[in-house]
Amino acid sequence: MAKRSLRNFPYWHETILGLMLVGLLAAAGIMDRAFLSLEVQRDLSSDMWATALLALPMTLIIITAGIDLSVGSALALCAVVLGLTYEQGLAPGFGAGLAVLAGVAAGALNGWFVAYLRVHPLIVTLATLAAFRGIAEGISLARPISGFPESFTFIGRGLWLGFPIPGFLFVVLAVAAAVVLRKTPLGRSVYAIGHNETAARFSGIPVAGIQMLLYTLAGVCAGLASVILVARHNTAKADLAKGLELDVITAVVLGGTSIFGGRGSIPGTLLGVLLIHETREFVRWQWQREELLPVVIGLLLIVSVLMHKALSPRAEEEA
Repeated sequence: MAKRSLRNFPYWHETILGLMLVGLLAAAGIMDRAFLSLEVQRDLSSDMWATALLALPMTLIIITAGIDLSVGSALALCAVVLGLTYEQGLAPGFGAGLAVLAGVAAGALNGWFVAYLRVHPLIVTLATLAAFRGIAEGISLARPISGFPESFTFIGRGLWLGFPIPGFLFVVLAVAAAVVLRKTPLGRSVYAIGHNETAARFSGIPVAGIQMLLYTLAGVCAGLASVILVARHNTAKADLAKGLELDVITAVVLGGTSIFGGRGSIPGTLLGVLLIHETREFVRWQWQREELLPVVIGLLLIVSVLMHKALSPRAEEEA
């Protein structure tokens, strides 16, 4: 009976993640109530927005059974473009626009290889992971660029209506992504590609065009995230966001998106981002032990995979 009820409830994974998040916050509140204060949570959220932004297109890409390992390196390349532009005496706003364009170019390059040359996305983005980071180090000579004006750093540090400015950008893009995924033909096509790419092609779905679009959108979000991180740290450097792609992919998979494609949701990804963020920040807050973080995040991911293996509708059908 329990399995039958799960089959009729499409949001079981999001519900369980929500309960896990509530349980974590409840335990954190019991151990140290100050951690749950509005001021503390608002300050700690500054570390979350880049991951959250990149997780949106990553969700769509993984639903199509793709992957993008290069988003962290693309972010670093965009940040260096922004820094070098400012160093040449141009306005930071102009540099931010060029950073987003650099992200578009990086994402489109990945999309071209995946969609039109039919190279496996794991191979393509593994190569561009190294290439984008290497280009960033080469054109910046591996040196940091800082000294941005306060009017620019306000983008990454400031508040509007008591809420971090990057958070407003994320909310707008998250709502747009959720609506597109669930309510539009494009969203249905994304799921169809993930379920069976060959069948989607024969059904008349423009698979290559959609793949190109999704990888390009990942580049756009990498550019936007680079502006946020540079503004927050007041520094553009080639080693920015090193390893961030692993956090992004972990959040998406933890949120219930299948690495085999065909299943996933934006609310699930949001819960995955929040669960990882709150777990990481509480470990830092309570124990100041950075070495515990990979262990805790790894355990979360293992629990998520086991939970999905035991309770997913496919498992029920096989049972």
